[in-house]
Amino acid sequence: MNPSQAYSTSILSLISSLVKNFRLIQQMAKREVIGRYRGSMAGLIWSFLNPLLMLVIYTFVFSVVFKARWGGAAGSSESKADFAIVLFVGLIIHTVFAECINRAPVLILSNTSYVKKVIFPLEALPWIVLGSALFHATVSIVVLLIVQLALGHSVPWTAIFFPVILVPLIFTIMGFSFALAALGVYVRDISQVTTTFTSILFFISPIVYPLSSLPPNFQIWMKLSPLTFIIEEGRKALIYGQIPDMEQWCVAMALGLIIAWMGFVVFQKMRKGFADVL
Repeated sequence: MNPSQAYSTSILSLISSLVKNFRLIQQMAKREVIGRYRGSMAGLIWSFLNPLLMLVIYTFVFSVVFKARWGGAAGSSESKADFAIVLFVGLIIHTVFAECINRAPVLILSNTSYVKKVIFPLEALPWIVLGSALFHATVSIVVLLIVQLALGHSVPWTAIFFPVILVPLIFTIMGFSFALAALGVYVRDISQVTTTFTSILFFISPIVYPLSSLPPNFQIWMKLSPLTFIIEEGRKALIYGQIPDMEQWCVAMALGLIIAWMGFVVFQKMRKGFADVL
């Protein structure tokens, strides 16, 4: 393998690496998903049962215990499960982001055997984690849609836009993951920071409350969260039957690509020293 090509920092190298290693990423992501449930009696069934159980718990806690309503009106026509369904969309998106970001700092450290193997594309490791996270998110979305139908709600045709809505977030996640995976080799405390960061992001993103419930001056700051636009548009597509704002999507997509490329540059620049540090 030509070293100059292996460590290229162009955005075309990022995309070509994904295309070239897609089958490897797919196979290793599948192995990771299966490995997570290996040894359990229910096996992959847990990937379906876990989000279903969590949705039941959220429904009980927020609708029965706290008697929460998304619109905040006590006399609203919302059922007890409506709040949990809206909340669940935000949780699915946050979970994908948090799982990838929290695992990124230890990706290289936990796969040291790959570092000295020139033929193994280290840049594929963050994609593998993302693939596993997206699999579980897909199962959770299926659970969400089944519950909506079970409650007598119709699934809007705009749900087909949800994968498209996630694309800017995917590139944003990859940018952070590339940078954190590289930095984690040299600074071992990074993983502590990312855990705190994703926890804070849970509360400064419109997950347990709608963005519209905040004063306009606070909404401006909330929109800086990488999850805000995705969560809001995801709910519109999956629950409210509204077409995504494509103008804002294009802006989010451009920012996501820039972040992905910047993270890739950091990773490619720093990877030359991985073997020496490890």
